[in-house]
Amino acid sequence: MILVSLPPLFVLGYVSLNISKDMLVQNHIQANADHLKTSSEVADLLMRNIINMNRIILSNDQLRQELYRSGEAKADGEGVIDVRTANLLQNIVVSNLFDIQNIDSICLFDRNFRSVCYGRSEQAGKYGSEEARGLIERTDWYAQAEQAKGKEVFFGYNVLEESPYGNAFSSVKLLRDPNRLSGDKIGLLVINIRKSIFEQTVNESDESGFLVLDTRETNPVVVYDLRPELTAGVGVGGSLDATFANMREAGYLYSQYRNATSGWMFVHFVEAKALLQQSQRITLTTGLLAALMAGIALAVSYFVSGTITKPLLQLKKMIGDWAKGHSSADAGEAFLADEVGVIGQTFQRVTADYQVLSERLLQAQLKEREAELRSLQAQIKPHFLYNTLDSIYWMSMLEEKHDIAQMALSLSESFKLSLNKGKETIPVYKELKHIEHYMIIQNLRYDNRFKYEQAVDPDIMSYEIMKLMLQPLVENAIYHGLEPKVGEGTVRLTGKMDGEFLSFTVSDDGVGMADIRKTEEGYGMRNVRERLEIYYGPTSSFTIRSRPGEGTSIELRFPHKLYKEE
Repeated sequence: MILVSLPPLFVLGYVSLNISKDMLVQNHIQANADHLKTSSEVADLLMRNIINMNRIILSNDQLRQELYRSGEAKADGEGVIDVRTANLLQNIVVSNLFDIQNIDSICLFDRNFRSVCYGRSEQAGKYGSEEARGLIERTDWYAQAEQAKGKEVFFGYNVLEESPYGNAFSSVKLLRDPNRLSGDKIGLLVINIRKSIFEQTVNESDESGFLVLDTRETNPVVVYDLRPELTAGVGVGGSLDATFANMREAGYLYSQYRNATSGWMFVHFVEAKALLQQSQRITLTTGLLAALMAGIALAVSYFVSGTITKPLLQLKKMIGDWAKGHSSADAGEAFLADEVGVIGQTFQRVTADYQVLSERLLQAQLKEREAELRSLQAQIKPHFLYNTLDSIYWMSMLEEKHDIAQMALSLSESFKLSLNKGKETIPVYKELKHIEHYMIIQNLRYDNRFKYEQAVDPDIMSYEIMKLMLQPLVENAIYHGLEPKVGEGTVRLTGKMDGEFLSFTVSDDGVGMADIRKTEEGYGMRNVRERLEIYYGPTSSFTIRSRPGEGTSIELRFPHKLYKEE
């Protein structure tokens, strides 16, 4: 028992430890990936606020006029943007209640790169002088803004200082007048955002770090580094692949996610050894549990008799076979006349009785549903018979016409189709023939008041459906929709294949109804609905649409059978 029990327990502990480490790493990576996605979405929200600020500033008519006048002015004289323009810019920001705690400065340039700024004392930083502003057109960031054609471009540094170690990064937008077809440039808007904005998107521990990298250049630009002391030994600044390779060599686990608004790469990393410190507790706990389980196993194996375990295992197998649906009739022969044997033999008798009862119950349910279905179908047959015979009677009493012969013939054909040689299903084309005979009888009764239109897909004509599914709906349209209507009326029947379902719609242009619940009071409609649910199950549907004065539409949708009539 020592050789059987202890090695498996310690192997189990070792395997469990490795599995727990792998799961810890995978769960951490997945959690970080989800966290990065959330951080990116928060950053997206904050950056979209900056984009909205750009667009609201551009939408101000007075500010656009200021830019036009300044762009047309030849020198720093009248019409050039100045302190008044800066005040207007400040009023736009304040009046629109922008959250400016993350805004370092906002600088507005005209076409000649003359500028005014909000949030900084000097004008446009290194490009504030007359000589320096002409250098803007030759900068890489301006070229990228031009290529964007009016779309906001985010840079991982302050473009007015061009220092990667500053505390701000820039959003640059080339301004074009949205109200003019020419779309000529009217200015440039630079919004400098504090890098502390990323502090609102992360919530990290002391062992992990967070990086934002601008990967549009050959060598990524570090936009934000939450824990620079952790990345001091990692070569951040080379290519993106080299950066990640250095992280792996330094013993970091990392996750990455690309931000949708800026295109920047968000990176979360943590030291693997710091993460796996928790697994040491798992090692200790696993060892203690293995030792405890080994002691218990030895004690139990010493006291438990094999004569008890064997019947119990047999009983377990019998229960398992029964749960899987297999017969366990022979299992009872091996049981002895002891306590476990009595339980096993009793269980065998119970399962045998249960199987017999289940079969009887299933047969009873099938017979009950079949009887219910036949009863519902039998009830609907006299309904049409009485109405038709009544019509034949009154027409024969009042008028002597050959139309009565046609009515009798149509009635005879309808009876044949209804009986269908005792079959419960009927091809679609025969059900349609039944409706045509019914419409002949009704038009003879009502002097051709009703028009019947049929649009059924020829591909479904041979499919089998429950008989008397469509004719009662046409009858309902005649008696409750068109008969009360003054003048002529139309009944339209459409049918098509919808995937694994057949769909039929019976519509009329009759008087309609305001309360669809009244259809439950009638016999024919309720009968069709019940038969549809019983025969085709819960996947079928019975839908009624109606408006007073506009008519009624009834749609049947049910799964088609796999066979067709040959």
